Amino acid sequence: MSKGYQFEDLTVGLSASREHTIRDEDIRAFADVSGDHNPVHLDEAFAQTTPFKGRIAHGMLSGAYISALIASELPGPGAIYISQSLSFKRPVRIGDRLVTTVTVTGLDEAKARASLKTVCSVEGKAVVEGEALIMVPRGTPAE
Repeated sequence: MSKGYQFEDLTVGLSASREHTIRDEDIRAFADVSGDHNPVHLDEAFAQTTPFKGRIAHGMLSGAYISALIASELPGPGAIYISQSLSFKRPVRIGDRLVTTVTVTGLDEAKARASLKTVCSVEGKAVVEGEALIMVPRGTPAE
């Protein structure tokens, strides 16, 4: 786990990425934690009757991986979400290697906030895109 960044250490263009292969257990655990037991996520026979022709992961599971990357690496511990937009582009399936990337796109010195581009991709194709606004801890002034 990273120690993270203070606001003063951030620069536009700074980014971090993390990979996770989606497993059946991830989808089932997310369903239990969130209470979202939509059969398109959990029942292969039902999911075969949908336009997806098979089970797909919850879109917000990808959102959770974005949150985890922000909380653990960029900016890291102490970062607080202000807002997040998400646009779901493609389904994510069991076995997909999800690559989550956050990139600093703007800095608000007065409020110690960072704007981030957030992307989850599979095989180089965006499956989720969005933007986040994060409150970032300031460094301790030198004495």
